[in-house]
Amino acid sequence: MFSAPQMTFYSHDVARMVAFYEAAGFRLAFRTPAEGPPDHVELALDGFTLGIALSSSARRDHGLPADPVGAAAEVVLWTEDVDRGVTHLEKAGATPLSAPHDWMDALRVAWVADPDGNPVQLVQHLA
Repeated sequence: MFSAPQMTFYSHDVARMVAFYEAAGFRLAFRTPAEGPPDHVELALDGFTLGIALSSSARRDHGLPADPVGAAAEVVLWTEDVDRGVTHLEKAGATPLSAPHDWMDALRVAWVADPDGNPVQLVQHLA
């Protein structure tokens, strides 16, 4: 019945969010309009699609009460080095939320906020 799940964040600044997630390794899969400031962009990473939609466009085109307030969901990025990943994303505009730390003797985790305040969790398996 359903296939190819994705999630979409609503934003006031699609281009800024796209630049951040491209720095995290996502690649452009779809963009509209083709020219000028984007209303909607889809980015892909390892079979997962993340949409970034202009909140005013979602209201205008679909009547959705799309107001980006952050923290209602999070993107989880698995990595081989959480500490290095946090540093990389902070350079791309992330704000630290929870410093890298070991958890359950099996994982190293940390959280940052993307430019719109949405949590991004970084996770690695400990050897």
